[in-house]
Amino acid sequence: MMKKIFAVTLFTVTMVNASKAQVSYGIRSGVNYATWDGEDIQIIEDLVDKTEGYIVTKGRTGLHIGGYVNIPLSEVFVFEPGLAYSKKGYSLKGDFQIPVLKYLGVNARAQVQSHYIDIPLVMKANVYKGIQVYAGPQISYLVRSTLNAKIGILGITLFNRGFGITERFNKMDVGLTGGVGYEFENGLNVRAGYDYGLSPLDKNDNYAAYNRVAKISVGFSF
Repeated sequence: MMKKIFAVTLFTVTMVNASKAQVSYGIRSGVNYATWDGEDIQIIEDLVDKTEGYIVTKGRTGLHIGGYVNIPLSEVFVFEPGLAYSKKGYSLKGDFQIPVLKYLGVNARAQVQSHYIDIPLVMKANVYKGIQVYAGPQISYLVRSTLNAKIGILGITLFNRGFGITERFNKMDVGLTGGVGYEFENGLNVRAGYDYGLSPLDKNDNYAAYNRVAKISVGFSF
């Protein structure tokens, strides 16, 4: 852990010293559409398909917010380290439309909410008149993860409880991030990207699952 942090810090300092251009800073916020992927998750998806719509898997919508540093390396390339809070996870939802239960409005939902601190270390290229592409590694640190379960009938919640499950997950998630964006002359920018987790989520290797996050954000460079 400390070796990774030292390596990231050393790399950032080196890039700063190598750049003679004006360094700028910015803030960014947006929406995540997060889910899990992997062989074991595919098994769940296949089983869900056999329920004929009674149970569906869903990505989890969350938010991300943070800041970044623009370190120009040339007229085209910019090194952009960042730090952001990001909400990720996975969910299952069931609306039991079978004859016996459909008139009772029985439904159930289970949702994993994971709170991460993301550290993207990307290279950004100014392609043409404000159009940008970016890609690079990302290190994510899990702060907290909870499982929220809810069961309802006739619009009345019978069971609604959250369980702490942070200890079941790996704290570190190393992955890749990339996407496209557009920056206006006044510093306002928009971006669409994708995070591809490479580290297994389960700490005990009981199942193979990885974070996948599509995101849209708006930022401003000062």
